Amino acid sequence: MKMAGIRIVDIDIYHPSTKVHNDFYIEHFDARGVDIRGLLKALGRDTRYKIDNDDENSLSMAFEAASNLLEKTGLTGADIDLIAYASQTPEYIFPTNSLMIHRLINGASHTICIDSNANCAGMTAAFEQVSRQMLGNPRIRRALIIGSDYVAPHASPDDPVYFANFGDAAAAVIVERDEHAVGFIDSIYQTDTCVYGNSLFPAEGLAKLGKTGVDAGAFHVKFIPFDDSICVDAASESIRTLLTRNEIVPDEIRAACFSQLSISNIRAVSENIGIGDDIAVYIGDEFGYTSTSSPFIALHRAITTGQIQRGDKVLFWTVGAGWQNVAMVVEY
Repeated sequence: MKMAGIRIVDIDIYHPSTKVHNDFYIEHFDARGVDIRGLLKALGRDTRYKIDNDDENSLSMAFEAASNLLEKTGLTGADIDLIAYASQTPEYIFPTNSLMIHRLINGASHTICIDSNANCAGMTAAFEQVSRQMLGNPRIRRALIIGSDYVAPHASPDDPVYFANFGDAAAAVIVERDEHAVGFIDSIYQTDTCVYGNSLFPAEGLAKLGKTGVDAGAFHVKFIPFDDSICVDAASESIRTLLTRNEIVPDEIRAACFSQLSISNIRAVSENIGIGDDIAVYIGDEFGYTSTSSPFIALHRAITTGQIQRGDKVLFWTVGAGWQNVAMVVEY
């Protein structure tokens, strides 16, 4: 008996309307005596979409992306059996943000609601975990997976990497069981805690904040700069292992949807595993770094531009703070 596949039904995104160019950040840091032109070039930045009002946040962006997707597919909240919300900047600790999404989309009473946080790797890890859960639980027919981050309120204005690098956006994808599809194929993780203390948020931990109160800047990320290319070799090795054990050659990959943290990392991993620059999707020049959603915004671009068609193989890779590489391959 053929096992059902977990296939992508569709995907949609949301971003604020305000677009901010590099010049704003260059002037900001020039006034502080810091030249960030080389940093922005190395990361591959040009513009990014930014929230500019008090009414938007990671949860509102997640709802907009989910609403766009439900309207696009003709589905309703009642058609969703599982909602997984991935964010490293959730608007609320409890109740779960996925439960709030459930209310906003009028979800069914049987729906499973889970929040997930694997930092920048969060949405990719959530997709992988949900796919495996669905493979083992035939009662989950459809799942809504959302990734959304709003990093700006937690970025010190004196920190170029966090303040000038990130953009605000959300992505939502629906997956479903399909007896005639392949869908999710396999995944691999690789963890190395060599820089586990270089990005901390809250800087002193929640327990201390609860005891001492919140001072100005207490909810800023504590960031110690490091060479982010340290994960490239490990990522390349993991991806080669993933492809080899599934008998997939690099030429079969039609789109590589990687972390948009750094264009140089994307090019290095692509070269190491033998795929061309035309296969690796890059949207970080327009969107900035949207953290957890970035590989899926790249997927959205690959679909809307016609780079991939149904049946094509898509490779994902991203990395979470600390760090943890996550890679997976799916048939779209």
